[in-house]
Amino acid sequence: MFRNLLKRFRWIIVGISRGARAIGNCYLEAGCTQAEIRAVNLLKEWLSPEQLAQYESYRYFDVIGGQSGKRYRIRYGTSMNICEIDSRGRTIEGLCFAPNEILVAADVMLTQKIDWKPTNVACWQ
Repeated sequence: MFRNLLKRFRWIIVGISRGARAIGNCYLEAGCTQAEIRAVNLLKEWLSPEQLAQYESYRYFDVIGGQSGKRYRIRYGTSMNICEIDSRGRTIEGLCFAPNEILVAADVMLTQKIDWKPTNVACWQ
């Protein structure tokens, strides 16, 4: 019995050392629908390596506004998930970007990333 317990403990330690983020993402995606999983995979393909690391660690990523040069943080969600941040990562102002139809969060986030990057025009504020 002690050997079985020791083997399980070793497996847990090995799993943690191989990547706690991967385990966490599998846990978060375990209850997702196929549409959500596909949307998350597509979002990850569009993210830069830095943004991908942020997303996998914190479920958000930062973008720079194309015209203003301001930094914005896009958090996991479908509305009220964008905020302008300062150089220290503190929220300056929250912004609302909500789709007209029901979409999964990763699809909304990808749309926000693509649309935000080249032009963050006044209609977003």
